[in-house]
Amino acid sequence: MNKDRRTLYIDMDNVLVDFPSAFSLITQQQHADFADRLDEVPGIFSKMRPVPGAIEAFQELSGLFDTYLLSTAPWENPSAWSDKLLWVKEHLGKPAYKRLILSHHKNLNRGDFIIDDRTRNGVDKFDGKHIHFGASEFPDWPSVVAYLREHAT
Repeated sequence: MNKDRRTLYIDMDNVLVDFPSAFSLITQQQHADFADRLDEVPGIFSKMRPVPGAIEAFQELSGLFDTYLLSTAPWENPSAWSDKLLWVKEHLGKPAYKRLILSHHKNLNRGDFIIDDRTRNGVDKFDGKHIHFGASEFPDWPSVVAYLREHAT
């Protein structure tokens, strides 16, 4: 933890990672077998592309904040845990080295900001500011980055 900078957590799914981008890459049988739980399809997390602007935003924000990735992985999909790590290595590189935290209790992490598209898994109990990605105040990465630039120190 860098005490000179504020701490920022960034969720992965539908924040950095375009979850629906993998839907066309799985088989029809997988769509049928996992109908309302596509996050349990083995290997699905390895097929996802970045959300537009996410990689550039992460690069900038990791220079301004003590930045960590704070994501939840489906309990019934063990490959999701390793696929998320591989995604981070491929798309985010050195600034994300050993900064991936997988938890179903995000409120247990201490920090100043969390960027997440939902309030589940402890986000609603997080002590810092929740930047609700995709909501009207923060609809996209440019709006998030502009806000955080003003609150970096």
